[in-house]
Amino acid sequence: MTPEDILSHRPKVLSQRQREDYFEKGYILVERFVDAAWLEKLRAGVARLIERSRAETKSGAVFDLEPGHTAENPRLRRVSSPNDEDPAFWDFASRSPLGDLLQDLLGPAVKFHQSKLNFKWAKGGTEVKWHQDAPFFPHTNAAVLTVGLYMNDCGMDQGPLGCVPGSHEREVFDHYGPDGKWAGFIQKADLPRVAIDKAEYLCGPAGSLTLHNYRTVHGSEPNRSDLGRPLLLNVMSAADAFPYTYNPLKTRYYQQCIRGEPARLAHHDPRPMPVPPDWSGGYTSIFEYQQGAAAMGGGAMM
Repeated sequence: MTPEDILSHRPKVLSQRQREDYFEKGYILVERFVDAAWLEKLRAGVARLIERSRAETKSGAVFDLEPGHTAENPRLRRVSSPNDEDPAFWDFASRSPLGDLLQDLLGPAVKFHQSKLNFKWAKGGTEVKWHQDAPFFPHTNAAVLTVGLYMNDCGMDQGPLGCVPGSHEREVFDHYGPDGKWAGFIQKADLPRVAIDKAEYLCGPAGSLTLHNYRTVHGSEPNRSDLGRPLLLNVMSAADAFPYTYNPLKTRYYQQCIRGEPARLAHHDPRPMPVPPDWSGGYTSIFEYQQGAAAMGGGAMM
């Protein structure tokens, strides 16, 4: 769907100003949207996943481990497809008021693409370099967004999401490195074309949502605080946006509508879109690629 199509429908949750801000800037923050009952349920799900990770000794399809992870001191970078790993997460994605809010930004029919649970552990949780989501999972149109949930309070010290306003209307960058291998971030030579000095950092209390279009340039600093910062991420799209490429984060809920009915026609955005590598052989996380490329001389957040 186009922004005009979406805005022609009356909002259910957001104000018209919030919707217009999203389409103008490419992101919004909705503070304290998720209530205490849902947060308690989701935090219990996170605790169960961390407990399971104690038995893991190397990164795999579900658990991406930080260096130094041990059974006694578990440190995760990501849990892939948490919606499939614990029922609390799919309940939230499909049955909570989140779906109604997403209709305000994606239209009446909302479709699930993938989920991730990213961690920034206290005192040094991994940064996420400037990147766009679109090169990882290109779709037929730009009615695709990632919604993040802060399950704990998130201030500047915790490494909040930073977004570059208006970048969703500009170019989508090649996320390959100079050696032609996938790096997963915008290369240093291209960053001067991105107004990263104007990035806004979306801090918020527990229960707040960050929502950014998949073309928006975004990233986050390391966690320099004494408090961990788990971030639950769900990628959703309008029903008429279809992925071009393989989804490496396997899920039983792939392309399932959480609101409305499946589309019978695809809407196509005419703008060119870079494509990622063939993910069918597997994929761990953005951290694996970004940190590996950084070790070979890739750029960092500035």
